Amino acid sequence: MKLPYRRLDVFTERPLAGNPLAVVLDADELDGARMHAIAREFNLSETVFVLRARDPINTARLRIFTPAVELPFAGHPTIGAAALIAFERARDMLGQAPIRLVLEEDVGPVVCEVARVRGALRAEFVVPHLPEIFAETLDVSRIAAALGFTEDDIGFDAHKPVIASAGLPFAFIPVASRVVLNRAKPDFSALGATLPMERPAVCLYTRETQDGAHHVQARVFVPGLGVAEDPATGSAAAAFAAVAAKFENPEDGEHMLHIEQGVAMGRPSLITLSMRVDKSALTHVAIAGASVIVGEGFFRL
Repeated sequence: MKLPYRRLDVFTERPLAGNPLAVVLDADELDGARMHAIAREFNLSETVFVLRARDPINTARLRIFTPAVELPFAGHPTIGAAALIAFERARDMLGQAPIRLVLEEDVGPVVCEVARVRGALRAEFVVPHLPEIFAETLDVSRIAAALGFTEDDIGFDAHKPVIASAGLPFAFIPVASRVVLNRAKPDFSALGATLPMERPAVCLYTRETQDGAHHVQARVFVPGLGVAEDPATGSAAAAFAAVAAKFENPEDGEHMLHIEQGVAMGRPSLITLSMRVDKSALTHVAIAGASVIVGEGFFRL
């Protein structure tokens, strides 16, 4: 069997930044065990497999794997796969108008739009399930100790630790500054014992950013999914909409947040979070970012 694949860097407009992604095309003949083995071979935070859509009205079906588990939904694989599929199937149209796709994931159909911007492929998807906060009473002292912090390092303004999800749950831990963010030394075993989560996933964030035009800088650790630190995490950014809505109390209307990630890893990434608030409630959330294709090849199995 000869399987084509592409390598992309996602949530960046330039190669060798952002979050690396492998996309395996024409994967219909693979079973889950073989997909998982290929994901371990790439050993990236995620590998996505493109299959024929179950519903012919949709564009394609995706299966997403980390080195440890299969995911029902993930942000950077959705952004990268949407960009690549649009480029492979309709590259001549990309410079004329955005292309709409519907990608089937285990979480449900995900509506995407792709356009060419400054030489990169920019994709946006509508979050299939609005994010929610699931836990607000967390042990700050134990969380601080598990991250190598003091209690004073955690929190700013009204922000405090919570667990939120838009399909994958993350513990969101606000920290006082980029200095604190950069000295995080998570003890994954302690985090697993501290957080009420089946698979620990932690997003640390601060209002201090590298670029003054941006709003948040984050670091994301996902040991429960086999990823120590992730350079860009669209599913965490999607869930962050619930955090921003709770603690920032935004007025009704459209809002856009630019989230920096991967800076501490030398893989700077930029995620755009769009959210709409109606009558003080979230009614729409979307994630957008650029991708660049950096390589291609074949698996011979």
